[in-house]
Amino acid sequence: MTSQPTLVARGVEKSLALGRETIHILHGVSFELGRGEMVALMGPSGSGKSTLLGIVAGLDRPSAGSIVLDGEEIGNLSENRLADVRARKVGMVFQSYNLIPTLTALENVQLPLHVPGRNGHTPEHARETLAEVGLAHRLMHRPSQLSGGEQQRVAVARALVSDPSMIVADEPTGNLDTETGDALMRLLLDIRARLGTTILVATHNDAVAGRADRVLRLRDGLLIEQ
Repeated sequence: MTSQPTLVARGVEKSLALGRETIHILHGVSFELGRGEMVALMGPSGSGKSTLLGIVAGLDRPSAGSIVLDGEEIGNLSENRLADVRARKVGMVFQSYNLIPTLTALENVQLPLHVPGRNGHTPEHARETLAEVGLAHRLMHRPSQLSGGEQQRVAVARALVSDPSMIVADEPTGNLDTETGDALMRLLLDIRARLGTTILVATHNDAVAGRADRVLRLRDGLLIEQ
């Protein structure tokens, strides 16, 4: 690991106005993610996990506090600059896969490579990335022709294809059976070992959290343990 962490969150707060009321979702959350670290984010529904993931990934902005990704504070960037950082440095994996049903596995993985700023990879890199996740034989299959585990592997390949510094995964095993979910976690651990990618995984699953290097626990918008 290098001395500079992949991500530093300091005093992150998030509030939303609802009529005359202000709803406070996150209350001064602070933590760091080291290079090549896999960290699990746990907490009950409504604890603020998804909100925090969105802020860490650059999909949302904090109401207060700072997010520093690879040494750059991203909370106050312009929309264009933030989109550029997100495209190059963050890969997202969702519980529901979020694949485009009319596209093949290869086309779904190639999609991020069409976004400006994506690390200069050619579309051929998508084939190599699908092979890395064990799907070289499924390139031309559409999501409806793939199992849930295969669809999630396509989603992981899509997150990996631009060589991001960090993968943010929101309940990635939530729609998978135990065996398939365990296989996905082995894949993420292998990616971490081979590429040194930092991985933040939100989960309700104790077995998934048990594979991580450490656990962050949220409750009512507060980080109660790390």
